[in-house]
Amino acid sequence: MKKAVFLDRDGVINEVLTNRVKFVNKPEQMYLLPKVGEAIKKLNDAGYMVFVVTNQGGVGLGYMKETMLHKVHEKMMRDIAEAGGRVDDIVYCPHKPHAGCACRKPEPQMLTRLAEKYQIQLAESYMVGDRDVDIQAGKLAGTKTILVGKEELGDFQFPSLYEAAVWFTKNAY
Repeated sequence: MKKAVFLDRDGVINEVLTNRVKFVNKPEQMYLLPKVGEAIKKLNDAGYMVFVVTNQGGVGLGYMKETMLHKVHEKMMRDIAEAGGRVDDIVYCPHKPHAGCACRKPEPQMLTRLAEKYQIQLAESYMVGDRDVDIQAGKLAGTKTILVGKEELGDFQFPSLYEAAVWFTKNAY
């Protein structure tokens, strides 16, 4: 069985709700947060598979089409690869907020399906997010949790993905 780090996208990997970009609906609105590519490379080098699990209600609300979402993710993957990082897979919930679907975080389905597909040991894995729904999804899936931000919701808390990745290389178990 393998171990993995499941990453939320907006607010962990890329900017959102900043002066430069409110929401990411087009590739040109995808701005990685500082040192994200390097952080993901550190996770890769530490032996973790890396997955992105993201709620993308803008699709269900009609703000973007899934084809555009795929283009956004292609740009994100290219930007991460430029720093030597690799994301093994991306899954997303395209449904509207409050649609009651089983795949939207805080439900754990995106994590559990990836775990089944890639033979991931969830108890040895981590969910990294910037909101309570990310932490709840990780806990429901049986992972350890890391909150990126100032609140103390997860098992661990760091100001950025990069600081979390540095910790992973020294302390993760």
